[in-house]
Amino acid sequence: MDTAEPLTLERRYHDACRAALTGMVEGAQEQVVGGADVSASGADAEVLGYQFRSHAKALRELPEAPLFFGRLDFAADGPHAREAGDHRGQRYHIGRLRITEHPSAPPLVVDWRAPVSRAFYQAGTRDPQGVAVRRRFGWAPGSKGDSSDLTGMEDEHLIAGADAEAQAPGEGPGSLIVAGEIERPRVGPMRDIAATIQPEQDDLVRGELTASVCVQGAPGTGKTAVGLHRAAYLLYTHPQRVRRSGLLILGPNRTFLRYIAEVLPSLGETGVRQSTVLDEVGRHPVRAEDAEAAALVKHDARMAEVLRRALYSRVRAPADSLAVPDGSYRWRVSREELERIVESVRGEEPSYAVGRERVRSRVVRAVQVQAERRSGPRNNTWVQKTGRSRPLSALVDQVWPRVRADEVLAGLLADPDALAAASDGLLTAEERRAILWARPPRSYKSAKWSPADLVLMDEIEGLLERPEGYGHIVVDEAQDLSPMECRAIARRAGFGSLTVLGDLAQATTPWAARSWGELLGHLGKPDATVTPLTTGFRVPKAIVGLANRLLAHLDVDVPPARSMRADGELRIRHVRTARDTGGTRGLPEAVRAAVAETVRDALGREGSIGVIAADAHTEPLRAALDAAGIGSAGPDELGARVTVLPASLAKGLEYDHVVAVEPAAIAAAERRGPHRLYVVLTRAVSRLDVVHSAPLPWEAPAAPQGEAPAAP
Repeated sequence: MDTAEPLTLERRYHDACRAALTGMVEGAQEQVVGGADVSASGADAEVLGYQFRSHAKALRELPEAPLFFGRLDFAADGPHAREAGDHRGQRYHIGRLRITEHPSAPPLVVDWRAPVSRAFYQAGTRDPQGVAVRRRFGWAPGSKGDSSDLTGMEDEHLIAGADAEAQAPGEGPGSLIVAGEIERPRVGPMRDIAATIQPEQDDLVRGELTASVCVQGAPGTGKTAVGLHRAAYLLYTHPQRVRRSGLLILGPNRTFLRYIAEVLPSLGETGVRQSTVLDEVGRHPVRAEDAEAAALVKHDARMAEVLRRALYSRVRAPADSLAVPDGSYRWRVSREELERIVESVRGEEPSYAVGRERVRSRVVRAVQVQAERRSGPRNNTWVQKTGRSRPLSALVDQVWPRVRADEVLAGLLADPDALAAASDGLLTAEERRAILWARPPRSYKSAKWSPADLVLMDEIEGLLERPEGYGHIVVDEAQDLSPMECRAIARRAGFGSLTVLGDLAQATTPWAARSWGELLGHLGKPDATVTPLTTGFRVPKAIVGLANRLLAHLDVDVPPARSMRADGELRIRHVRTARDTGGTRGLPEAVRAAVAETVRDALGREGSIGVIAADAHTEPLRAALDAAGIGSAGPDELGARVTVLPASLAKGLEYDHVVAVEPAAIAAAERRGPHRLYVVLTRAVSRLDVVHSAPLPWEAPAAPQGEAPAAP
């Protein structure tokens, strides 16, 4: 069929949409200049002004991109028209943002998150949902949204094919445009997937705000994209509720956050906090590192009770009775009554700060009862004055002293007796020795804190005063969280919901989760639904097959992944060296030369190249590439053609071509090295080259774990 005329019409329509968007931006700016509604005043005017400014800013900062990627034509008559409901005979262009010529006019482009847009992702020949034709648009790679970049269209006649044998939703992308978009080279930051969301992904994206969900996603199944699009969907569907309480994106490290940073803005959502757990809990700079034995204890869930005991050990029984002056008279509260007050408050288990004030208010009440029996009611001024009296304040400081989280933690880690008392029946003597400071600082103010210490400090802060939470938190790479890190997140989601994303097979920390049930319990969401995503659209079948061979050697209950992509290349190159044992320690010169040769060959093709090796091998590899005249960048430099990065930072990233160097060294470098290797092998979206001199872990007995490779 000749598509020249329809393509021309769609380009003209895109020009009209562009003009309308320009009008929307100018109109939003006029609202800012003109001010809020004249009927508003005071706080109302300030709120409206903030909303106008935020809206105008968001429109101005929209990335330049095509304004629509799909179209829905609903049936106008026939048996399927009833399924179309109110959309009967209507046509809608689907894009990342609602575009209209006037707020009251029908939209030129419908937001992908709108209810009607769901049919774009869910309708199929077996269930047309009233859609006669679904049209997808093909845009030139890297298009900034110029109408001339609209290069093609693809129509699916859902009703016409309803009675024919056809692909059902969820069986993979039958569209050539979708397949081309998925397989497009990866250069620069992560892109949104609004145009390519699959039905099972769409179900997760559009889940209820109040429902916490956990996505067990095999490599390349789009779990990170699902989480980010779910965040965008919730902000669109529940704007006031979510923005009032806040939405937080938690990633494993800042490199990962930089990689995903442009996804939400491309979907029209700005101002969302994207952070790491350490950034959230970090009230002090990290100036120390724990040995693994100490870190394992500090991240263990038992530490929550140890810290609670350490904090509340500071609550003491009153030393004497209390005398409160009231003019020329003194009111007395007996020691026995004070003891009852302290014990009753402690039994209620409020936050420490609330408990302290409850003691104060109940002692004041005991004094007030005496005073009113003698001479009648007392007013609020009298109550406040009595509560601030020196004897009463001194009593509160004695029985329920004011403390700081860092002071409590330092007192615990520096004092063997205090630690023994707080951990009795919880930690072994060996575990206590592991976390005790060998050389205690002069005071808690001069202490050098490790990352694990900051997590413990946050636990104490939560006991002192419960923090304000977020309305929704998206937690990526959750399988690597420790129980204590999970508790830090749970405190921030006490009244909100979670989207938990991860893959147990990619769990690489020493305290990583073995099951989702255990981790969700620590997150405070034990009843969250766990949904597996096993169909990969990013990683080619040959590469997934290799990863599945390694998966069989990992101690996780995770189903093998499958790929809908038959393309891609896998090459394994064995480099012979003098002793053929170089992979677990030094990096042989022959291996470095082979890597440089492999990268040079890859530069003859399109796309990004990631050279991933054991952490200790990255600098020698970068030097080898420089010597070969091949420039390379570090993991923080997004958009580079060639990136050399340590295996420890590979999680969540993707490259068109990955060169995995000495898998045995990666597997031997840490306690869960084979899991780290599984991550490395699944970063490629087109080609994977494995360069090695040592035996491959999936073909030979695993190398001893825990021995870091030494750089030559």
